[in-house]
Amino acid sequence: MNIAPTIEGGLRIDPETAEDWQILRAIAVDANSHGIDLANRLGGLITDETIAEDWQDIVVPDLREMFMDDLNHIQAAIETASAFPKDGETPIWITREDAFTWYSSLNQARLALEEKYNFGQDPESDAGNLTPLRHEALLRSHFYCALQSFILKHALTL
Repeated sequence: MNIAPTIEGGLRIDPETAEDWQILRAIAVDANSHGIDLANRLGGLITDETIAEDWQDIVVPDLREMFMDDLNHIQAAIETASAFPKDGETPIWITREDAFTWYSSLNQARLALEEKYNFGQDPESDAGNLTPLRHEALLRSHFYCALQSFILKHALTL
């Protein structure tokens, strides 16, 4: 997979293999892989009983909708690029306008993976952590982090 900045201030992602497409599709899968969605997990952090119920009733539904909209947006971009290749190329564009949507979705995926696998500070230092499933999840998390860094550097800057 090649990722390059664009002149307009965004990114162009060129998946080259079936595995590249699988990793990109995994963003939404990973974001939803925890039993409880991120909006509810965040709402659960509110421990002050005087505002916890209002938070659950008012804030959590809006957060859930925003998070799902972000995931649906990037999932549609990935599926559109894979379904309609032009001249053997299937780029995915991250523009300045949708950079935060991508950043948010990648963050959701990373948070869900961390909660599911509890990677901690240095997951590779413990050989017991490196089961194939955990190792693949860790590699995806590292990829998501790297892509977020590219987005910050090339699409979310002025």
